[in-house]
Amino acid sequence: MKRRIEKLNEKIEIITSSNRMSKIRITGSVLWNLGLVFMILLLTGLVFFFSIGMGYFASLVKDEPLHSKKEMKEQIYSYEETSEIYFANNIYIGKLRTDLERRETSLENISPLVINAVIATEDEYFREHNGIVPKAVFRGLFQDFTNSSTQTGGSTLTQQLIKNQILTNEVSYERKAREILLAFRLEKFMTKEEILEAYLNIIPYGRNASGRNIAGVETAAEGIFGVKASELTLPQAAYIAGIPQAPFAYTPFTQRGQLKDVNGLQPGIDRMKVVLFRMKEVGYITDEQYQEAVTYDITKDFREPEAQAVDNYPWITYELEARATRIIADILAEKDGIDPKRLKEEENLLEKYMILADRDVRSNGYRIYSTIDKEMYDSMQEQAKNFKYYGHTFVKTETDPETGENIDVQMPVQVGSILIENKTGKILSFVAGRDFEITELNHATQAYRQNGSTMKPLLVYAPAIEYGLIGAGSPVVDVKFVRKSDGYSPSNYLVNDERGIMPAREALAHSQNLTAIRLYDRILDRRPADLLEKMDFSRLTEGDYTNLATAIGALEVGSTVEENTNAFATFANNGQFIDAYMIEKIEDLDGNIIYEHKVEPVEVFTPETSYIITDMMRDVLKYGTGTRAKNTLKFSSDFAAKTGTTQDYKDVWFVGYNPNVSLGVWLGYDEQRSLYQFNNQYLQPSTRINVLWATLMNTAYDVNPDLVGAKDPFQKPENVVTASFCGLSGLAPSNACSNAGLIRSDLFNRNIFLPTQADDSFVSASSATVNIDGRTYKALDSTPREFTYSGGGVGLNQEFVDRMLGRLGGDSSKLLPRNSTLSNRVVSGATFNPDGSPPAAVSATLSGNNISWSKSTSNDVVGYRVYNISGGGRSFISSIRSSDGRSITVSNGSYVVVAVDITGRESSHSNTVTTTNSTPQTPKPENPVQKPDEGNLNTGGNDEKPKPDPGNGNGNHPGNNNGNSNSGHTEEPNNGESGNGPTNPEQPS
Repeated sequence: MKRRIEKLNEKIEIITSSNRMSKIRITGSVLWNLGLVFMILLLTGLVFFFSIGMGYFASLVKDEPLHSKKEMKEQIYSYEETSEIYFANNIYIGKLRTDLERRETSLENISPLVINAVIATEDEYFREHNGIVPKAVFRGLFQDFTNSSTQTGGSTLTQQLIKNQILTNEVSYERKAREILLAFRLEKFMTKEEILEAYLNIIPYGRNASGRNIAGVETAAEGIFGVKASELTLPQAAYIAGIPQAPFAYTPFTQRGQLKDVNGLQPGIDRMKVVLFRMKEVGYITDEQYQEAVTYDITKDFREPEAQAVDNYPWITYELEARATRIIADILAEKDGIDPKRLKEEENLLEKYMILADRDVRSNGYRIYSTIDKEMYDSMQEQAKNFKYYGHTFVKTETDPETGENIDVQMPVQVGSILIENKTGKILSFVAGRDFEITELNHATQAYRQNGSTMKPLLVYAPAIEYGLIGAGSPVVDVKFVRKSDGYSPSNYLVNDERGIMPAREALAHSQNLTAIRLYDRILDRRPADLLEKMDFSRLTEGDYTNLATAIGALEVGSTVEENTNAFATFANNGQFIDAYMIEKIEDLDGNIIYEHKVEPVEVFTPETSYIITDMMRDVLKYGTGTRAKNTLKFSSDFAAKTGTTQDYKDVWFVGYNPNVSLGVWLGYDEQRSLYQFNNQYLQPSTRINVLWATLMNTAYDVNPDLVGAKDPFQKPENVVTASFCGLSGLAPSNACSNAGLIRSDLFNRNIFLPTQADDSFVSASSATVNIDGRTYKALDSTPREFTYSGGGVGLNQEFVDRMLGRLGGDSSKLLPRNSTLSNRVVSGATFNPDGSPPAAVSATLSGNNISWSKSTSNDVVGYRVYNISGGGRSFISSIRSSDGRSITVSNGSYVVVAVDITGRESSHSNTVTTTNSTPQTPKPENPVQKPDEGNLNTGGNDEKPKPDPGNGNGNHPGNNNGNSNSGHTEEPNNGESGNGPTNPEQPS
């Protein structure tokens, strides 16, 4: 029974187990089927959503053009680089001004530590992926979808390169989609090494030790640590690799180039430690290297703040930047098939290409090599800075445009100077001004001012020699005139100075205005200003070609110191103009020379003309207006020079040259005002410029004595010969000219002009003459004979007189040189025009028995008569010519004096003077007694010179060729500019 029960239980258990298994199979089958359905639904959903995603992705990138390999690579490599500038001999100056500094380097010149740090930090799978890391993309999308506060980033180095160089930093799904698409494409066109190198050259790294924005690992290494990218240590590499995540938070320098404080540096140091940790995790460094680097004090490696080129050499930086831009503008225009000459003629076209060139120069990483000698430049700046005689600094009150407050603005005397190597045109050095902080204007290259009497050799004397009108010593006319058409009436530096006929070389040495203007009038129809155009005077106006005042430097706009000095160098170069330049060559990033200066001489004057004008300007230093400069020079060389002064001393110039170099110097205020101060604190302006020129020349000599102190003199051309001539006419000597002692000899160009025509200046002069204020005139029929000189001797031919005075005219009686034996000779046809009124009365005084009287204020008085009026009558005592003094000794009695004019009219009586001596005396005048109209008892001949007029205060006639006339200035003789500004309707010299 028991056994049956057991068997029954076994059967029941089998049945139960079978039922349980059946249920399990059924459940499993259901679950499997459900799983299949779920998988199908999931796959269907994924396909659906993927299709939607791809469709959305496609919609986002549908407008993205299909970039070719060439296009993508061009965009990737189009990053900006900073251009650099250099002194002569490849001496580095610094970088040009730019918003972002960058210098390209190659991967082989970058430390592997930097490369590993960047990969470990920015893109761990850089070597494996094809442009993107999918999980990083999905992670980024998820973080964005969930608005997570923690953004770990999902961009590979390839994507960052695309974002920086082809796309923008715009935050949008469209930009991200385009970035992904282009990253895939770029990976097909560029190798990993090319992508990595480009990335390391474009990524921003905050600021350098100058506070400038920087990009590229090479720029970062030099700007932050002062080393090359290949020399970075592990801590330095980690620090730089960490910066791009937040460039301005992690950079160690402020916008002003100052090192941040401890709190400001800490974020960058913490980021460095993160980079080091990731390098260790990836396996690029060992635990030991990590520990050593993470505890390193990176702050001691930060470089000291550095001054930029624009800080150390602001004027050089700005000047080279401007000149390079102009050069590149021509290059860009030529690339576009446009003749660069059009840029000089079409302002709009020039403006367009200057804008393009400016961007090009700032961003293409050019190396710009200049001609500036660093040591010479530094020395000249120091001398200019320490010069003591600039003059008074004015202070002007202006309104600050930002605050509206009144501020005081300094107005110092400014200086501009430039030194040029003659044969090449290299600008070796320059002085641009007193203080860049006061004004950025370069007074050597950009300030346009009237060039005063420095214009005379360029526009008047050299052209007159070139045209065969004069030789070095040919006579020129120093006589005033009044132009009938407009009343233009110039004068010399000394307003009353008229020296008559004088040698051209003396007129130039003493810088006489009248001679220059008259000579210019004789050549004006040949447009000599065309020669200025050949010498690159850039701001000439139509009036400059026709105005007489241009002869004495009255340009409507003016010239720069560079232009003026460059023109003088033409004489040193045997008449060939060689354009001055400051940029020797420009190289691109790859070291290719894209520009190199070529010397292209322009023939302006013949070598003969150049030598003759140079010889004439040697005299400026010997006895003319430049003697102070010569005496200040510390070395000897064959120098020629010319000074210049504009009206009221608003500008003073000095330009001098020897066979090797030319140096020009200018002084003046930016807001034009007189340099002259009526005190002894500063030298007279013309003396200041003499001293400053010599000081700067001495400085240049100290730096390079072989160049500046040229030992060999100027070589005289074969066709420059010395010939004799009549100093009055400039023609071949005559017996009359020889007898008068006026034979001269000087330099001529025998190919163009030699004095061969017979002198025609002298004629017989038999008519009676009178002397009025030191000048000789023909007597009138009504002139009392006792005041005349007898005829005989010689006079001047009227045809000659007319030729010398030319169409400008003038007083012919003033033609004869005052310091010659002819100074009181008659000029044929020179008739004085009386004023038609009786002369003004004089005032008599008595000393013992000597009567003296004042000079009549009338301008036509030829002499005086003394009458005895004792007893109520009037008896004649004596006649005295005006040139013979104004006193007489008489006996007892009462006397009056009257003035007599050239027509014979007498003035009213002077006051009466009465002698009281007890012993009567026979009248004894200083000169023999002459009764009215009884003839000239003192013939004296034509050799008698008029005596000095005791009433002129100094007993000397102005303008006597002694060079000492400085019109109230007390400096040494010959240093005052005798060519200074006339007061006239046109501009002054």
